[in-house]
Amino acid sequence: MHKNKLSGADHLYLQIAEGLEKMIHNEILKIGDKLPSVRMLSDEYGISMGTAFQAYYYLEGKGLIESRPKSGYYVRFNQKRFPALPAAPKPETLAGTISVDEMVAAVFKKLSATDVTNLAIAAPAMELLPAAKLNKSLVHAFRHSATSCITYEEVQGNLELRKQVARMAFNWGGKITANDVVITAGCMEALSLALQTVTRPGDTVAIETPTFFGIFQVMESLGLHVIEIPTDAVTGIDLNYLEQAIKKENIKACVFVPSFNNPLGCCMPDENKKALVELITKHRIPLIEDDIYGELYFGHHRPRCCKTYDTEGWVLYCASISKSLAPGYRIGWTIPGRFKEQFTRLKTRHTITGVTITQHAMAHFLSIGRFDYHLKKLRTSLHTQQLRYVQGILDYFPPDTKVSRPQGGFVLWLELNKKVNTFQLYQEAMKYQVSVAPGRIFSMRDRYSNYMRIGYGQPWNDGVERGLKILGSLVKKMG
Repeated sequence: MHKNKLSGADHLYLQIAEGLEKMIHNEILKIGDKLPSVRMLSDEYGISMGTAFQAYYYLEGKGLIESRPKSGYYVRFNQKRFPALPAAPKPETLAGTISVDEMVAAVFKKLSATDVTNLAIAAPAMELLPAAKLNKSLVHAFRHSATSCITYEEVQGNLELRKQVARMAFNWGGKITANDVVITAGCMEALSLALQTVTRPGDTVAIETPTFFGIFQVMESLGLHVIEIPTDAVTGIDLNYLEQAIKKENIKACVFVPSFNNPLGCCMPDENKKALVELITKHRIPLIEDDIYGELYFGHHRPRCCKTYDTEGWVLYCASISKSLAPGYRIGWTIPGRFKEQFTRLKTRHTITGVTITQHAMAHFLSIGRFDYHLKKLRTSLHTQQLRYVQGILDYFPPDTKVSRPQGGFVLWLELNKKVNTFQLYQEAMKYQVSVAPGRIFSMRDRYSNYMRIGYGQPWNDGVERGLKILGSLVKKMG
């Protein structure tokens, strides 16, 4: 190492920790190597002992280094140890009729049970959410509303909240105004209304595979058919496959999650998103973009959206705060482009307007900068938790286990030995009060039976480690 006196005391430890993390990733520091002592690190960078300890605590929290009593700190883990990526099976080309699998009801009937180690859920743990600060915004909304928030809100949504959504869009290159935004009851209502806006019963819609099972439920309720587009664990949907499908099938719309797809966690490169928008614009096919995980990135920059490249209004952008801040507030939104008038009329027929008090509270919370501060902490926690969960899988699962490498979001996608049926695994694990999401529920067809999703929204603790140990042991017996 070279002497390098740093400035900016509040973030010194992060600068130093990230530098050491890069050295570990590049194998300049290898697993088992001893790190400089805290005093040596302090002298080397001209920092306090406390700052040096903070840097090591940060890396220790990620599971990258470990402290050995009376010996010092050593490199414990390198992300290059990640298992191989799960495969992406090619689906059939024919469109099919949706059926909602009974597995979904079985897996999620104990969603809120406190006696279950729930690795099936894709949401942040309560302790990661700023409940006290949200409560202050609720009180502020009551006190500053002339009607105590008991009157109807505007059909399009609270104006101040729509202004804040427009401001947030600047982060992904969006150039929109409050008038372009429609507030909805969560992202699922946004998706449902968007589908109803651009399709009719019997139409065919292109979706990813695997993808969130809730999309299938919406499709079923609307009488739609789907064609599944193969999705790579790193780069997202296969654009060549989609282009061929458009030529063969009468596709009326697409529903994709381009940033941190659930369950794969993949994020389409920006150039692929741009190419996707060019493709759907050329064929005049509406694209419903679900960007619910877009703010939960682990890199230094927020990924762009498909909506970023939409110049003709064919992208109906949908998002919410349900996965990042307040699931129970049921606040989502859409930027429906050329379909805004039809979308708003449809919303009027269904719900008229949303909840007044939560919209006022969220507008206040966003306006004072608390969301940005919260997101920084949440992203750091989730990235740390992801690394710890992967290490647990490496420690307790068979060596042929394959794991996705998401750069954001909440979930890991595992491919197990073909002998392992993950719904049976779920049933066995529940005998020990451990829950996972079997892969079968993420496709309308009979595939992914040896895959499963594990959520890492819960901070690493003894219960999580116990759950992964039990799962690993059961997988070894079944394989």
